[in-house]
Amino acid sequence: MRLFLPLLTLLCGLLCVRCTDNPARFATANPQGKPTAVVFDGTSYRLLRHGKPYFIEGAGGVSHLDRLQTCGGNSIRIWDDADADQLLDEAHRLGLTVMLGLWVEREMEGFSYDNQAAVARQYKRIRKTVLKYRNHPALLLWCVGNEWAQGANNVKVYDEVNRLATLVHDLDPNHPVSTAISPDSKRAVWLVAERCPAVDILSVNAYALTDQLGEFFQKGGWNGPYIISEYGAQAYWETPTAPWGAPDEPNSEQKRAFVHQFYPKHIGSRPANCLGAYLFYWGTKQEESHTWFSVFDEQGRETPLVEQMQELWGGGKPTNRSPVLQTILIDGKPALRQVFRASDKPHQVQVLAQDPDGDSLTYAWEIKLRAARTADYVGTPRPPVAGLFQNSATSTTEFRLPRQPGAYRLFVYVYDNHNHVATANVSFMVQSHPEFQDNVRE
Repeated sequence: MRLFLPLLTLLCGLLCVRCTDNPARFATANPQGKPTAVVFDGTSYRLLRHGKPYFIEGAGGVSHLDRLQTCGGNSIRIWDDADADQLLDEAHRLGLTVMLGLWVEREMEGFSYDNQAAVARQYKRIRKTVLKYRNHPALLLWCVGNEWAQGANNVKVYDEVNRLATLVHDLDPNHPVSTAISPDSKRAVWLVAERCPAVDILSVNAYALTDQLGEFFQKGGWNGPYIISEYGAQAYWETPTAPWGAPDEPNSEQKRAFVHQFYPKHIGSRPANCLGAYLFYWGTKQEESHTWFSVFDEQGRETPLVEQMQELWGGGKPTNRSPVLQTILIDGKPALRQVFRASDKPHQVQVLAQDPDGDSLTYAWEIKLRAARTADYVGTPRPPVAGLFQNSATSTTEFRLPRQPGAYRLFVYVYDNHNHVATANVSFMVQSHPEFQDNVRE
């Protein structure tokens, strides 16, 4: 009986929370006069900016903000306060808003939420950041952490996220608080719903999982507002993978087509409770490859996704369009991945591409070693292997294999004379182990 009574009390408490839960519990209290507010209209949640409806049509990134604005975008997402002064000021100058991230340390990277001293330092750091930026006119909302629930076995992190969200509310009652997770775990959604009542908006880095958001929210018990905090090309954990572990990267035209199909259904239709979305990544980022998520190249040239977003965000049709890259041929055959035996024999490679405006095209080819560890393929782009191409500036050329066995990517870049680039790559293995026998070429 002594054991039964506490369990009964706990159960009654949980039932009481559910019974008294009202549909507008995520809405901002007294939204009048607040720069940003979440309101419930009797059917679903909406975001208000200075009292007017505001739907987020934004991107994550720290560069090319002027181009985002001319494309019709209205907001940027940043993950921490590095360079926040400059970014907030620039966003304000351009009439953009900022979803400002408050970085929460992650258990999967070695942080322990049993370490009270470390937790206290994090709390102090976040408090300082909120006090510094809470009155900035470009601030739209706060995001407490990014994908901190991945690999988190200690539920204390959920309680700490809630404590941090409560802190933000106490210091800044004028802006809503979100947190960003991957939605593929109903456990994570459920734990946020149960243990993080101070979170106003659930942000999800969804990508191809967006089709299943309704199911994830239902099973996880989330019935509040949400933001698609990352979407874009199919991510590298969502595409087929070669036997040596390298995922197949879509080319730039396939990425454009994927977003063209994805956006109207999941964002442009403005689903109930959806407050908007952020494309990933408005800039250049090395993650699996230097082209996978990058909407611009290192020199600022625009991939086809820029013009696609300009049309989707209402910025109008571009006056000049990017090259359309179709496929790469190796030795006359279409290639997405390949295994080679080590050899000095040259191979012919060709890219098939055209320009919708009839612009003349130029080309560049590179081969880069694929990193074997996550710490290496996220961060700094790997240098190309030198001396492998007969001519790296033509649409058709010959290349020799790297002498070192291992996993590589062969990249091609197609440029017009209007600051556009189209990209594609082939994943290949220079054979060193007998298990890689499929599709072998000398």
